[in-house]
Amino acid sequence: MKFGGSSVADADKIRNVAQRIAAARELGDDVVAVVSARGKTTDGLVQLAHEISDRPDPREMDMLLSTGERISCALVAMALHDLGHQAVSFTGSQAGIFTDSAHTKARIVEIRAERLHDAITEGHIVLVAGFQGMSLDEKNVTTLGRGGSDTTAVALAAAVNADVCEIYTDVTGVFTADPRIVPGAVKLTRISHEEMLEMAAMGSKVLALRSVEFARNYDVPLHVRSSFVLDEGTWITKETPEMEQAIVSGIAHKSDEAKITITGVADQPGVAATIFTVLADALINVDTIIQNMGIDGRADLSFTLPLDELGRAQDALATIQDQLKFSSLTADDQIGKVTLVGAGMKSNPGIAAKMFRVLSENGINILMIDTSTIRITVVIHRDDVARAVQALHDAFALEVQAASRVNV
Repeated sequence: MKFGGSSVADADKIRNVAQRIAAARELGDDVVAVVSARGKTTDGLVQLAHEISDRPDPREMDMLLSTGERISCALVAMALHDLGHQAVSFTGSQAGIFTDSAHTKARIVEIRAERLHDAITEGHIVLVAGFQGMSLDEKNVTTLGRGGSDTTAVALAAAVNADVCEIYTDVTGVFTADPRIVPGAVKLTRISHEEMLEMAAMGSKVLALRSVEFARNYDVPLHVRSSFVLDEGTWITKETPEMEQAIVSGIAHKSDEAKITITGVADQPGVAATIFTVLADALINVDTIIQNMGIDGRADLSFTLPLDELGRAQDALATIQDQLKFSSLTADDQIGKVTLVGAGMKSNPGIAAKMFRVLSENGINILMIDTSTIRITVVIHRDDVARAVQALHDAFALEVQAASRVNV
């Protein structure tokens, strides 16, 4: 069971979380619960760090940021004690979560869950501080970056062979689109790991991308549900033949994207490798990439990236301009993305054509297109994102499709 920051924001909510955990234990289940930092605690810690230093040391930043989850973890354990249950809290390192050494963006490389198994065998409810671990080589405290508590929960579920990993949040499940943009969006009862992976990658904020990757790789069933109501949420599982595949399951979007175009790139082997190596070395996440056909030995290369990484990307590329002798580098910080996701696309032609036609009818210009077997993504102007999501949700009647999906 994983509870996000809004679920433990104050004393009453912490007691509510403890009651949810206690109820699961009283039904006979062994429970491992992962908790996030309370409310805006992490934001407050980041602000405090920058009040002290313009460039906080990454190692010390991890030491600081890891405290928020530890506070929540201990408080929930105390609340469980008051309810008459045995509970024990662990930090990420105590729980055996080992990571690489990339401070503030560490990745889990191994989980040694013996201590968790021992506590469960002794009849304890186990509480684990999310978002953190310990570097395998240097034995330093590390944090996992955005969505790290989701990743912690799913990784632990895999490590202890849990029947299910329940993600408790302030929404009741995964919706066909963001309800803040599409009031008629409806909750999905079931979706596949692959579909959720595409939705998370393309902007759905219900689950962190890395947590869905873990769930898919280790076949962990996920159940996204509300901390505050008892209703069933959305099940995210391995695709089975019995699942009815909607042509389009949902629409994801991003409004915090940027685009870089490099003109006059030499049209020869090794150039793209040089460009994207320098970006990778700067830890910049590049997404949609398009290179046009070369003319007179030169080509143009465009790609998208998170808006908050634009400045670092421009700085990194400036270091190789003399080496590659490209003509110019331009940036557009006013773009967004809209993505249709659905496993049924694999066997239903014409989805892209319909998507492009709907956008055209609404006067929305497409800047770039990217696809996979179950996803179509368009890059458009940021101001058009909300209108595009609503128009596509209506055109594909997603509320009808969601209602007709078989819940197996």
